[in-house]
Amino acid sequence: MYTVALFGAGKIGVAIAALLTGSGRYQVRVCDVTLKSAEAITAQFSSCSAHQLNLKDEAGTLKLLTGCQAVISALPFFCNVEVARMAVKAGAHYLDLTEDVETTRQVSALADGAAVALMPQCGLAPGFISIAGADLTRSFARVDSVRMRVGALPIYPSNRLKYNLTWSTDGLINEYCNLGEAIINGKLQATQPLESYERISLDGVEYEAFNTSGGLGTLCETLAGKVRALDYKTMRYPGHRDLVAFLLYDMGFLTERAELKRIFERCMPGTGQDKCIVFVEVCGWSAEKLIQRTYASTIYHGMIGKHHFGAIQITTAAGICAPLDLLLTGKLPRSAGFIRCEEITLTQFLQNEFGRYYQDEAAQRDLAG
Repeated sequence: MYTVALFGAGKIGVAIAALLTGSGRYQVRVCDVTLKSAEAITAQFSSCSAHQLNLKDEAGTLKLLTGCQAVISALPFFCNVEVARMAVKAGAHYLDLTEDVETTRQVSALADGAAVALMPQCGLAPGFISIAGADLTRSFARVDSVRMRVGALPIYPSNRLKYNLTWSTDGLINEYCNLGEAIINGKLQATQPLESYERISLDGVEYEAFNTSGGLGTLCETLAGKVRALDYKTMRYPGHRDLVAFLLYDMGFLTERAELKRIFERCMPGTGQDKCIVFVEVCGWSAEKLIQRTYASTIYHGMIGKHHFGAIQITTAAGICAPLDLLLTGKLPRSAGFIRCEEITLTQFLQNEFGRYYQDEAAQRDLAG
């Protein structure tokens, strides 16, 4: 039985608790700044205990981590460096869901000489998308390009943005406002959010895709010098990008993110009826022939045990629980220092108890082919 501290009792935290406790192999200390939020989770799932979290109280936080093999941070990105610092001090492995590039750089610095593993940027994107992308590249003698697209979307869009809030509003705004990364003609370059617009049609449905920040995780560093082109874009229903650009640039919310967050959360309803689309296309040479391999998967909202969760909750929670489980069961090549998601193979991930939530029959046929 493993003991894990879960910091954050929000939409993703509850799905993480459902997965871990449902396995019968984990005891979870659910810790949140609002004790009632933690207690709401422990009331639903066995093998959980609720705790008040105050990151300013270092002694109290370290006490929460005592006896834990790992801590998962499902807190806003700006809390994660402090959590990682205390995890190293307490001797607990650290995993988070951040898409924030600067936060990951600071966590990476903490990993130097650490006796535990620090594994940021787990989840869907960043996270699983890097695992899938890196895995496809391994089947080529030489890789030319890697295109990665992810969309977390409502199944029944009804507002003008054709979008519903299904995860962290802070994270969403970060993706839309911060610079991204790409490899263009073999060189690492910063990319402007909302730019490089394109249209994609998958299974008869049309989407738009555009640059956002953080989705690649550390994959640019991993594939530097090995590919001519690598990029990541977010998928939305057509028309969404232009309305977001209007809010950010014409209405001035680019520099008023707190106000934009309040507006989004006041006016944009959430939904549990959603889907997550994962699309990876790799082109390169194999047996002296230029070929293309594609991984495409759609994950829908569904059940974890007796409880219903949205697709973004399931994919994000599974995207961090699978690496945690592989780490604690000794199935990763390293158990200390900075570990990148793409060090996990796609087969390892999909065969894991938690990774199986990503399984898609059509995607498995594509991989087999």
